[in-house]
Amino acid sequence: MMTAALLCFLLAGPVLLVAGSPVHDSNNGTIPLVLWHGMGDSCCNPLSMGAIKKMIEEDIPGIYVLSLMIGKNVIEDTENGFFMDVNEQVSMVCTQLAQDPKLKGGYNAMGFSQGAQFLRAVAQRCPSPPMKNLISIGGQHQGVYGLPRCPGESSHICDMIRKALNSGAYSDLVQKHLVQAQYWHDPLNDDLYKKHSLFLADINQERGVNETYKKNLQRLDKFVMVKFLQDTVVDPVDTEWFGFLKTGQAKETETLQESVIYKEDRLGLAAMDKAKKLVFLATEGDHLQFTREWFDKNLLPYLH
Repeated sequence: MMTAALLCFLLAGPVLLVAGSPVHDSNNGTIPLVLWHGMGDSCCNPLSMGAIKKMIEEDIPGIYVLSLMIGKNVIEDTENGFFMDVNEQVSMVCTQLAQDPKLKGGYNAMGFSQGAQFLRAVAQRCPSPPMKNLISIGGQHQGVYGLPRCPGESSHICDMIRKALNSGAYSDLVQKHLVQAQYWHDPLNDDLYKKHSLFLADINQERGVNETYKKNLQRLDKFVMVKFLQDTVVDPVDTEWFGFLKTGQAKETETLQESVIYKEDRLGLAAMDKAKKLVFLATEGDHLQFTREWFDKNLLPYLH
């Protein structure tokens, strides 16, 4: 069924099933893979991340796949995707990866939606163990300015998030306790964003250049970014290729190559682009929807 069907990872409610970890051969020559799920999802939902983990294990026999759980169980994991300080999440993950003996030789990383920019923060802040390839599937690397449809549309959580973002995304309280506010990027209030964004403005070098971030990101072999051409969740969709709205207005967009981040090479992305380390992929479909055939053809080569 999974071969023919679209894979869709938007949840309508909490998941109560925790997938067990199979035994892996650490000497079989495969490169371990770390997964970070998106908003409204969890590490182990059998219809989303659990299915992806199983699919990859079928495609690459013996591979060690770690699907990150942020919290003590899948309910905490799902809730933390909405309410836990992203910097704390990244710090937790860095510690977990450093303590995992199966990752000491390096690993590939695959982030889904917001999990993609969170894994990029891991690459920039925590170079040991080394991340080899980073695959961003619908990630929001320049943030979002709008939340047209969020996972679990029937839930009151989505309405609450929209209200908080519209009323004061850059207030200390909202920034600290709402994940989506930490990558909210208001092009009409650029100074406010740069001053008060706890997460995104930092990892995107908006307040100054951290040479360590720049050096660490350039250690990647490949940085692969996937854009969904009919995305109804991410606004603007250009952020999935590191583009965004031009500063001072909310209609016209610019590509990564047209941005200050690239022109001043604040993250090393221009150098990576020149070295052919950046890969831009597009696929038809809504947010995080693709076929197994497309995945195997376009993404599997970066996992070997």
